[in-house]
Amino acid sequence: MGAGRPHGRASTSTVSAGERRPGTWNLEPETRNLTVSELLLGISLGFAAGISPGPLSALVVTTALQRGVAAGVRVAIAPLLSDLPVVALSVLAVGAFPTRVLPYLAAAGGLFVVFLGVDTFRRAERASFEHRPADPRDLRRGFITNILSPHPWLFWLAVGGPLLVSAWHRGAAPAVAFLLGFYGLLVGTKLSLAWGVAHGRRALSLAWYRRILAGSGGLLVLLGGVLIWQAAAGRFG
Repeated sequence: MGAGRPHGRASTSTVSAGERRPGTWNLEPETRNLTVSELLLGISLGFAAGISPGPLSALVVTTALQRGVAAGVRVAIAPLLSDLPVVALSVLAVGAFPTRVLPYLAAAGGLFVVFLGVDTFRRAERASFEHRPADPRDLRRGFITNILSPHPWLFWLAVGGPLLVSAWHRGAAPAVAFLLGFYGLLVGTKLSLAWGVAHGRRALSLAWYRRILAGSGGLLVLLGGVLIWQAAAGRFG
């Protein structure tokens, strides 16, 4: 009897340490390192997504040029509202798939990110601040523009969803860190864009805007390659 008890306690602790329940808050060193890694990944993807040209970026530029920083800010924060249904539906769709499907989704997402990077790099040379005036209802226009754009849906279905589900399987902290990093930089870059545009070409010249876009395209290609490598190495699932 006495010899059996230590064995039972050891077995229980082994199972607890070896199994990581999805969504649990674990502050072990391994989880802290993973949380920092997910935060940096979210920051990188958020910056690249925020600075890349698209319908919402065009609307931020137009609104800031026409009516100043405050109007541009209202458009820039639209993803905080419009992405809620996008993220929820995408995560539910990804979560319904078997775990073994996640690496294939991540690889497809990596290819999509590479495509976005190449497309961004090619468009950077012709990028311009000249756009049509935006509607006075800034936040509503930003919400509609973003939720009807294919980019958030494609990103969260192909890239963000698998990454978020994979992080959640490792704990709540990595998943929350990924979201904070992503939206902090996504919205932050668009706020910076609105501020720069509103304060004139001296704050953000067209030449520098094009350089930043080209660098963002290169970052997207690099991140896409990393996602493909991680999927091939079995890092997801």
